[in-house]
Amino acid sequence: MPTVSAHVAQTLAQHIDHVFGVMGNGNAYFLDALERSTDVHYTAVRHEAGGVVAADAYHRASGRLAAATATYGAGFTNTLTALAEAVQAHVPLILVVGDEPTSGPRPWDVDQIALASAVGARTYTVGRADAAATTVIAIEHALSYRVPTVLAIPYDVAKLDAGPVPAAPQPVLPAPLAPSSPFARAAIADLARALAGAERPVLLAGRGAWLAGAGDALGRLADATGAVTATTALGRGIFPRGEFDLGVTGGFGAEAAMEIIGTADVAVVFGAGLNQFTMRFGHLFSPGTRVVQVDIAPAATHPHVGGFIRGDARLVAEALLAELASRNHSAVEKPREPWLLEPDVVSREGWRDAALIAAAREREPGDPLAPDGRLDPRSVAIRIGELLESDPSTRDRVVVTDGGHFLGWANMYWPVASPDRMMMVGTAYQSIGLGFPSVPGAALAKPDATVVLSTGDGGGLMALADLESAVRVAAGRGLAVVWNDAAYGAEVNLYGLQGLAREPMLIPEVDFAGLATSVGARGVVVRELGDLDVLAEWAGTPASDRPFLLLDCRISNTVIAPYQQEIIRVNS
Repeated sequence: MPTVSAHVAQTLAQHIDHVFGVMGNGNAYFLDALERSTDVHYTAVRHEAGGVVAADAYHRASGRLAAATATYGAGFTNTLTALAEAVQAHVPLILVVGDEPTSGPRPWDVDQIALASAVGARTYTVGRADAAATTVIAIEHALSYRVPTVLAIPYDVAKLDAGPVPAAPQPVLPAPLAPSSPFARAAIADLARALAGAERPVLLAGRGAWLAGAGDALGRLADATGAVTATTALGRGIFPRGEFDLGVTGGFGAEAAMEIIGTADVAVVFGAGLNQFTMRFGHLFSPGTRVVQVDIAPAATHPHVGGFIRGDARLVAEALLAELASRNHSAVEKPREPWLLEPDVVSREGWRDAALIAAAREREPGDPLAPDGRLDPRSVAIRIGELLESDPSTRDRVVVTDGGHFLGWANMYWPVASPDRMMMVGTAYQSIGLGFPSVPGAALAKPDATVVLSTGDGGGLMALADLESAVRVAAGRGLAVVWNDAAYGAEVNLYGLQGLAREPMLIPEVDFAGLATSVGARGVVVRELGDLDVLAEWAGTPASDRPFLLLDCRISNTVIAPYQQEIIRVNS
């Protein structure tokens, strides 16, 4: 007869296709049932946090519900940082864990429900008679609230016979939030009037707009209003017409592009939380900009927001388009009066000037080497970006990035096709060390794409257990760029400049190329730009013949990323 664990596995299998994790006493029967009675693919990682990270990355790259699993006690507590990241990033996933027996805790048990609650995750505990129904409830909770949800199987319940697996009902999910109230309709009409009369409109979109499927509607809205566009770091690539896009706002953006956004008279923000980095610590918009936020949050999320419309980003964008159409509004017909701006910031010929926008997006080129003789990370990033774009196999790619000072280089210099092609697992919770286990999740979510990891030496060492997982799962189409500056770069830049002791911020230079080679990858030490040509050679090799590639880039820690300079300025 099927066990309780089989009820969980078979019910969950109706909604997922991958599970990531580490086997232990508490989840052994669940994994046995998963292997024997479902078509779900199980991928083993080497650290329990890596299981949650891989599931997180799988969801971000595919949009589908993902699952992870760990045993009880130490296995569960190992997941907590990754679980907190998924909570902060609003990632729906199911974490199946063992738990203490129903008879009470053993010496090695902890209050897992309280620990999960402390980081924002709810726990559902299955019983002998309700395992399938409880599994559906957990799935419904994860998808409805976009949050990781823990599904616990008590140790003494896991292998009990539970009878035939019942036909569990499908989860009932809320419909997209429509702006249907009289207040919302009035706000949309007022915003449409503002956009119709705006001379310098900007549309800013975040990951929430991508999740709502709003890209096409926002593109049409930008065309209808003559707006220039911009995105958050997690919204890159959402707008269909890149020639009118100013790029990422905040410290990842080009200074000239940010100056243009600061001159906007109307800015509409779709599906973005407007955190301190997106808002340049309050300096993104000028005091004269009318800022309207569209979001499913209960209220505006930044004090500079002057108007708020609660609703699904796609539905609100479509309502705005309908309202504009009812007014016979057209950006082509709208007169364009000149305005008094500095000529080197915005041309008088028009707000939506593709050539000026392209020029405003230009980045600092960097030098081949920094004054200390190590590589300038800007020139490394530019060269890697060129090489990634030059070959069709690497042009179709997903970029995953760990947290750390190096975040700026991939975000500033590597093109991204759409928001599901760039993910920063760890940044929501301000964590490092989640990079390597992101690779298996992204690789399995996008089986035809190259997966490119950007990580630092500090975070890379922290995640080293799952270097093997990345090499094993993404062999043939995975590569890692390690920004190896022999330091915790963010700390050197922020606290070293304040005069704090530097020794705790430094890392003896690690041979990541050697570490990668030891687990089956090809590791290459990069000390000059010419060493990066190995990437072109690797990309030109048939996928069946190429191993995972790791580029151990020995960069200088004296070159400070612009976003880090903003943080330094705010903290000085």
